[in-house]
Amino acid sequence: MTEKTEARKDFDKEAAEWDANPGRVRLASDVAAAIIREVDLSRELDVLDFGCGTGLLTLKLQPFVRSITGVDSSQGMLGRLQQKIESQALDNVYTQFADFERGPGVEGSYHLIVSSMTLHHVPDTPGLFREWFTLLHPQGQVCFADLDTEDGSFHGDNTGVFHLGFERAKLKQVLHEAGFCDVRDTTATIMKKEVAGQGERAFPVFLMTATRCEV
Repeated sequence: MTEKTEARKDFDKEAAEWDANPGRVRLASDVAAAIIREVDLSRELDVLDFGCGTGLLTLKLQPFVRSITGVDSSQGMLGRLQQKIESQALDNVYTQFADFERGPGVEGSYHLIVSSMTLHHVPDTPGLFREWFTLLHPQGQVCFADLDTEDGSFHGDNTGVFHLGFERAKLKQVLHEAGFCDVRDTTATIMKKEVAGQGERAFPVFLMTATRCEV
């Protein structure tokens, strides 16, 4: 895992136009499809979407589960998701604020935790996995997507980016150390972006799934 230390990014300012990026919308669709392939979703599951943003992933999984709670550290993003919840009269989608860098932590108990492109914005990956472990019911699962290791070109402006992607093998080890087992990974999608001075680049996005081990 290549690490950086940067200032916080103001996602509140980006919330209003967040969904206008077609690549971002397509990514959420691809990650949702990968999660549906890899995890046995059912109407008996209470799900946490960690780093939900405006709910692009949240709302794609909502029809398949009992409840889904979108957690984010941006009130602006959560406000946009709340608007969608109200406009669509959804009765099984909830929002919760949590500061991913400084706390407070997430509340509740869940059967599944999903996350897309949020891990690289969290400085303490081992600490996050330990928190996820405590939030899960026995035999609960995590299923999250993020970038393979890259050189910093993906974002361009790396404000608020603490990891330039992740090495899958190292991330699996961190999951095992946090108490997870049955760790597996697949490639969820490959994002193509124009990078200044380099033309179009391909950035693989992995999906990693793990189960809370019980001793």
